Amino acid sequence: MIKLVVSDIDGTLLPEGTDRINPEIYEIIRELKEKGIMFVAASGRQYASMRHVFEPVADDIIFIAENGSNVMCRGQNMSSSFIDQAVAEELLECMRAQENTDIFLSTPETLYLETPNQKFRALLEEGYHNKVERVEDLLPYCSRTNKMSIYRESGIDKLGDELRERFGTRLNVAVAGSVWVDFMNFGVDKGNALSTIQRLMKISVEETMAFGDNCNDIGMLRQAGESYAVANAHPQLKEAAKHMAPSQEENGVLQVIREKLL
Repeated sequence: MIKLVVSDIDGTLLPEGTDRINPEIYEIIRELKEKGIMFVAASGRQYASMRHVFEPVADDIIFIAENGSNVMCRGQNMSSSFIDQAVAEELLECMRAQENTDIFLSTPETLYLETPNQKFRALLEEGYHNKVERVEDLLPYCSRTNKMSIYRESGIDKLGDELRERFGTRLNVAVAGSVWVDFMNFGVDKGNALSTIQRLMKISVEETMAFGDNCNDIGMLRQAGESYAVANAHPQLKEAAKHMAPSQEENGVLQVIREKLL
């Protein structure tokens, strides 16, 4: 019997970089709760952005934010993981050297960026609804960052491979969507965050259902007895999933939950 449902957001529940979620999800979350099934939203997004998307039911669910480096429930922190300062500083200098890219650094409370690129800032604030602050220099914030990210409009897979070659033994380097590479502590991902939730709630892998669309969801799907890739998912994610769901555009997650659990 399923007791826990976890789903990625961008590309799985809504279009990448927007807040255009099907409001039916709120009623589904309430119905799941009535049946004793907890819903977990999992994303590379900042907690503030995720809470905005799920505001009508925000106190009824758990948030795996920033690829598992920040886990929140009812406004309370369940776990956080911070990158070693020296590694964060080295990564920052490396990211600054990349061409045609923008970068940001996260703390559990605020997302910081130093770029003057207004289009990028608008994406973060108006598309994702992050809490953003522009600073002159990101270096002082490397002492307390749980996630760092680089944005490029094309060629993100190649860039991800290059950065994984350099930092992959010290950090979890995850291609997240079609334009992002995210960096967290080594071993930190959505799957390990989900494992923490399962342990605290005494819920087994077999009692868990998970949905995703990209490579940063692989660990999460492996931590679920019933795992689904939406039809628009990355080929590697499809290989890791046990089942296929209709695409995000077809509200595939909602269809499967209705059919299998409600």
